[in-house]
Amino acid sequence: ERERRVSVITHQYLQGRMASPDTKRQRMDQAGDPMEEEEPGPPDHLAGLSVQELMQAYYSRLFPHKLMYKWMAYGHDGKHGQADAGFFPRREFCFTMDGDIFVRYQSFKDGADMADCISRKCPAKIDIGPVYTCNPQDRKKFESTFAPVERELVFDIDLTDYDDVRTCGQGGHICSKCWPLMAVAIQIIDRGLREDFGYRDILWVYSGRRGVHCWVCDPSARTLTDDQRSSIVNYFAVYKGHENDRVKLALGAAATFHPSVKLAADALDGVWPSLLVAQRLLEDETMRTNMLKYIPEEELAKAISKEWDSCHGSGKQNVNLARWAVLKKHVDAKVAATARTNFKSLRALQKCQSEIIFAHAYPRLDMEVSKKMNHLLKAPFCVHPKTGKVCVPIEPSEAHSFDPDAVPTVHSLLHQLPVKAVAKGVEEWQDTDLAASMEVFQHSFLEGCLKSSREQLGAKARAVAAAPSLAF
Repeated sequence: ERERRVSVITHQYLQGRMASPDTKRQRMDQAGDPMEEEEPGPPDHLAGLSVQELMQAYYSRLFPHKLMYKWMAYGHDGKHGQADAGFFPRREFCFTMDGDIFVRYQSFKDGADMADCISRKCPAKIDIGPVYTCNPQDRKKFESTFAPVERELVFDIDLTDYDDVRTCGQGGHICSKCWPLMAVAIQIIDRGLREDFGYRDILWVYSGRRGVHCWVCDPSARTLTDDQRSSIVNYFAVYKGHENDRVKLALGAAATFHPSVKLAADALDGVWPSLLVAQRLLEDETMRTNMLKYIPEEELAKAISKEWDSCHGSGKQNVNLARWAVLKKHVDAKVAATARTNFKSLRALQKCQSEIIFAHAYPRLDMEVSKKMNHLLKAPFCVHPKTGKVCVPIEPSEAHSFDPDAVPTVHSLLHQLPVKAVAKGVEEWQDTDLAASMEVFQHSFLEGCLKSSREQLGAKARAVAAAPSLAF
């Protein structure tokens, strides 16, 4: 009944658009002369519908089933001699249905089967799991050998983990003031994955509410063991939680940073001034008190706090930047004096400014998501059930200009659907705001990913051809 109601209302909405020509009506201006006035548009028949009620229209008309299947098949959907027709059917999908009903171990024989099932069931959320040794729906038949064999290396970063260092909001809140925390996290992790580990096929996706997800899809990444995944995520784990009322950091005891940490520090230095201002970190009394805990000498911290009390910025300089300059001045002077007298205290003083910046802005990863091959992660292009926003890809190089408030929603996209039937083979999303996100997905990620898949299948074919044979 719900699906019938949504279908009828969507049809009425589109019919209303078609039946509303650009007619004009006349009204009189103040001088008594006739003026043309546009007729009001058709009523918004979608306004009263919930996000869940619009899922059927979105998943049947706008969700990129073909592209998602092309990605998840990794070349096994073609006629290559080494293609495995059973690869995609062994992939787990998990549906969260309306009412928080959790349905794991869904699988599909091909892209058409996936599209049909998603369109019919209209899940509130779709999660993607690993590829198993057998079809997940047959797991009870092969219980002793049922295990994951392949899965993308994934990362999950959520702004709720930054609630202790942001003043603009808490919980599910996200805005332009705290988005730079996500943008610099993308910048740091993406650089490390590409330059330090050599990965190429990386997809970043906005979660639809308050965070970002990363999918590393290189063939070598997909076959990592759980131990290897743990090693990689620990490589990035400078942030180690909280200890003694301050953030615990793994910056090392050496006089200089590890090269990867140094590059992260450079990235953080670039956004730190704007974060100070946006989050008003040195205007908030609690934040100021917490920041002084990173100063290794009590008398130095007191001197900084005393000057902060009389420092209120000026017309040309924001108070947060002015107070940071005060801290830097005091610490730098103390470093210069200590360098000649107490080498033991020198390192702590040299590190404290960097510790403050790392504590407030370094990526805070959900470690458990990355460590296990069988962990689920929300599929790109899902609709977030609470916000109605689509989980769209993010171009890493443009992360700082990405606006989470401008992301297409299921309501806005259904308003943009073409009123006439599109030509055969043309996707309806091409005439909506989703087109720009599809461009990022296809050209910045999928094309390279499929090239890697072809190379992998080609390497397997060559290995088979080169293998010794007993045939005469």
